[in-house]
Amino acid sequence: MMKKKVVLAFSGGLDTSYCAKYLSENLGCEVHALTINTGGFSQEDATELKLKAEKLGVFSYKFIDAVHNYYNDCVKYLIFGNVLKNNTYPLSVSAERTVQAQNIAKYALEIGANAIAHGSTGAGNDQVRFDLIFQVMCPNIEIITPIRDLSLSREEEILFLKNHGYEMDFEKAKYSINKGLWGTSVGGKETLTSKNNLPENAFPSQVEKTEPSDLEIEFKNGEIFSVNGEQFSHPVSAIQKIEKLASVYGIGRDIHVGDTIVGIKGRVGFEAAAATIIIKAHHLLEKHTLSKYQQTIKSQLADWYGNWLHEALFLDPVMRNIETFLENSQKTVNGKVFLTLHPYRFVLNGIESENDLMSAKFGSYGEANLAWTGEDVKGFTKVLSNSLSIYHQINKS
Repeated sequence: MMKKKVVLAFSGGLDTSYCAKYLSENLGCEVHALTINTGGFSQEDATELKLKAEKLGVFSYKFIDAVHNYYNDCVKYLIFGNVLKNNTYPLSVSAERTVQAQNIAKYALEIGANAIAHGSTGAGNDQVRFDLIFQVMCPNIEIITPIRDLSLSREEEILFLKNHGYEMDFEKAKYSINKGLWGTSVGGKETLTSKNNLPENAFPSQVEKTEPSDLEIEFKNGEIFSVNGEQFSHPVSAIQKIEKLASVYGIGRDIHVGDTIVGIKGRVGFEAAAATIIIKAHHLLEKHTLSKYQQTIKSQLADWYGNWLHEALFLDPVMRNIETFLENSQKTVNGKVFLTLHPYRFVLNGIESENDLMSAKFGSYGEANLAWTGEDVKGFTKVLSNSLSIYHQINKS
């Protein structure tokens, strides 16, 4: 009897390690493990992941580097839109799941797989993100989800792997960690409550530097061009540089509380030093270089973009429409942003830009004006107040 050919989304963590062993041994599947790198793995990690997958009994293993595609297709629009879910979370995981799922679907079609498997639980957002893209891109391929279907706890997964002779750092596996270019999510027993915070050692990066240091980020058309004067051929390298400089301060840590796609409230910890700094720096530069109504409309569209990305709707054509607007809005977002890094925080000091609309030649706010007179303001205010004055006079009672 021919074995079922299954592509497994493999990160090497507890959930996908369980899936690899369960699919190959318990279900007798021909498992093709696939890692889509969206910034969380190095080449050394790729070698280690291959060894892990082989120990778990997979038929084949493949590592695809999708970091630049991830930036080009998604991350740059999160920067253009200054997207923070619930004013907190830079959509670290939801953004990369979309790119990972698309690459997995393409690979499954390429090798003629009968099924795709992933390690999502039945309580979170990732199950919907993976399933939806698979159903759109490869609707005739079966989706297998052992963790969800068997309603497994992390303790049960650990026991299963131990009983099958597979060793890993099970103490570390108590926390679900997803690392990528745009941040790292951290889930554990504390985030299952509404009260408890994550312990310091749960975060992958630890505070190693306490003395303040200055940081300079230069943007061209809304994209990062240089960091501390060093130019980069692609913004991915600039993001990685900022992450390296800022993560040693423990910057970008928080807990996001939000509404999940499946309708329950959810809590997840994260650290996203580069994402947090870049979004805030970019937003400050936009305040100086965009018109009032550009900012107003852009923030509304960016909010929808972030929400729809979070809720697995990345393939909807409206997302391409919003991306076109966001990209067009960045023509004048050029200049340098100056920051100071401190333990657990950073300070935005100011900007320097040829497109700065806060130009002294038109006046200084609260000090002097060069483009109007006091009499001009009196007339302007009288006309501006006219509709309000009529309303309140008619409705005095």
